[in-house]
Amino acid sequence: MFQTLEIPVWLFVLIVLFAAVTFASHFLFPSVRWFFRRRLERVVARLNTRLERPIQPFKLARRYDMIQRLIYDPQVGRAIAEHAQAEGIPENVAFEQATRYAREIVPSFSASAYFGVAIRLARWLSNALYRVRLGHHDEAALKAIDPRATVVFVINHRSNMDYVLVTYLAAERSALSYAVGEWARVWPLSRLIRAMGAYFIRRRSRNELYRKVLARYVRLATDGGVTQAMFPEGGLSLTGAVMPAKLGLLKYIAEDFDPAGRDIVFVPVALNYDRVLEDRILIAAGRAGERRFDASVRAIILAVLKQLWLRITGRFNRFGYAAVSFGHPLSLAEAVAGGHGTTRALGRELMRRIAAIVPVLPVPLVAWIMERDRSVTRAELEIAFGAALRQLEGSHVHVPRENRDYGVEVGLRNLLRRGLVSEDADGRFHVVPAEAEVLAYYANSIRHLLPASEPAALG
Repeated sequence: MFQTLEIPVWLFVLIVLFAAVTFASHFLFPSVRWFFRRRLERVVARLNTRLERPIQPFKLARRYDMIQRLIYDPQVGRAIAEHAQAEGIPENVAFEQATRYAREIVPSFSASAYFGVAIRLARWLSNALYRVRLGHHDEAALKAIDPRATVVFVINHRSNMDYVLVTYLAAERSALSYAVGEWARVWPLSRLIRAMGAYFIRRRSRNELYRKVLARYVRLATDGGVTQAMFPEGGLSLTGAVMPAKLGLLKYIAEDFDPAGRDIVFVPVALNYDRVLEDRILIAAGRAGERRFDASVRAIILAVLKQLWLRITGRFNRFGYAAVSFGHPLSLAEAVAGGHGTTRALGRELMRRIAAIVPVLPVPLVAWIMERDRSVTRAELEIAFGAALRQLEGSHVHVPRENRDYGVEVGLRNLLRRGLVSEDADGRFHVVPAEAEVLAYYANSIRHLLPASEPAALG
């Protein structure tokens, strides 16, 4: 029993490693997890004291537990059996497919990542690229929302900066759970996005089993009171205009709604920019008639390096203004009571409310005038700008420094710098024919707020 036993070094190392792993898994890891769990609970408790809408327990559930709850949901179970029968495969194979879908969809929210990293990064990036302005917002109506209701921010989709801007401006209200598309399923970006509480969706999937797993996750999150943010247009606007709602995700949120239970309150959010970073990519995709964005990783890295170099050399100029407006909330319980609770009617009403509060910024307004008039002097442009402001009474219009002429200067300067407008020797400004499509893209963002009219009369 006490005799010396000789063993190879490799075997000794292997035994020590097994012993270390056993010790860690049985004694060390549970203690470490408990320590960090306690710290997380204290962090969340402090955050909930200052947030308008506290972080719900559903959002804080362990990802593994949420996946198990989802795949053993009775409705998902029925979908698994139906899928297996339809495809002629064993149920355990269909179950594994559903498990893969659940792992793909379910996030792993981290309060530290969201409030410690994401919001600070969103604040810095937003203010580094734009002069951010908060447009129309009915603060009293937002504060009057039932604390027990599930709030869903519905947003027009202009740019991938939308996620950043809304996260920054909603930081004091709640932690938002976004639905993000396939573009974000790239490591390590996917890990960060999951830690921020976002869930991935396959926008073009026709797989009924996948759609049922996704629908049940969205329904469980909604029933759990998770504050969500969604882009009902289903993708970035390729024309710059507000597009009709696609009803898939909206249906998942609103279907099986019980008016006697937890209410769902939709908050319309409208964004607009003096410069959309992806404008030419989106226009090219719209021209081609398909949502395939010609933006290589190399091109993106070169664009970022160029902006960094301009910042280092002191030649960087922010991309004008970016503005966000929050509209009047829409209660699903009230919509159902009023006979407007169908998904289609709900989508139309939400997009109408979003369109009505789109912020009007200097570049889109000057672009609209230039597209209409084609060739103007500075004086004519200032008169037309003033006439448009009178037509826009009641809309949210951001005029820099509350000065009409300075607003014209800001809009015109941006268009000249980008080569969308040119100035001739006589001091007249003309639309550059090759850039008319880009000019129209910016004018489209506010075109619905302005009636078609003749050029402003000169007085």
